[in-house]
Amino acid sequence: MLYLLDATPPSAPFPDPARAEQEPNGLLAFGGDLSPVRLLNAYRAGIFPWYGPGQPILWWSPDPRTVLYPERLRVTRSLHKSLRNGGFLASVDRAFEAVVEACAAPREGTQGTWITPEMATAYARLAAAGHAHSVEVWRDNELVGGLYGVALGRVFFGESMFSRVRDASKIALAHLVDRLLQAGFRLIDCQVASAHLTSLGAELIPRREFNRMLERWAMEADPPGAWTAPDPRPARVPATLDRRGG
Repeated sequence: MLYLLDATPPSAPFPDPARAEQEPNGLLAFGGDLSPVRLLNAYRAGIFPWYGPGQPILWWSPDPRTVLYPERLRVTRSLHKSLRNGGFLASVDRAFEAVVEACAAPREGTQGTWITPEMATAYARLAAAGHAHSVEVWRDNELVGGLYGVALGRVFFGESMFSRVRDASKIALAHLVDRLLQAGFRLIDCQVASAHLTSLGAELIPRREFNRMLERWAMEADPPGAWTAPDPRPARVPATLDRRGG
């Protein structure tokens, strides 16, 4: 059953994710808006917006859910080499809008993008309020990779990543993991599975288990704010990670 959100205020609770459609997997509701209040309510409930140009706002909660436990990031030999010798610098929250724009750019083998101008504006508002964050990867003073997402409590909800040179998006993820481990984060939400994410250590868990984790870790009331760091700095291998060869 699909739920229409147009008549509900942004602060209203979302429908129970257990009622989401099985096909397409996880489609729960449509309509509403992309206000910060509604977006944050969605993330805390394990729900995210994903739709294309010309469509209404579609809200999803797939089962199973793809997640990455920060301490299980897989750093292959090739990525290890890029981190050590690739000449990359990494930063956080220095170029949020540029990262979103790069993530929205057309990619080889795909048509269009789900990061509409309305989506970009909505996440820029979240970033301005200190809830959304970006990781940037630089080489020779050029932005060559990055990612962005939303942080709530001890959970980072990944939205999108991009790469203009080999391994740049993986390096962005490694830099994110390094920061999250230092800050005590417990989980990265990757939303839906892909071969790229699986190669980095992401795994599938039941939706009910994911939502139980959110009840424990995403409700913590840390004050939002920009992530500050002495960046850009040389990219590095995060400590205490599984470095299975590749």
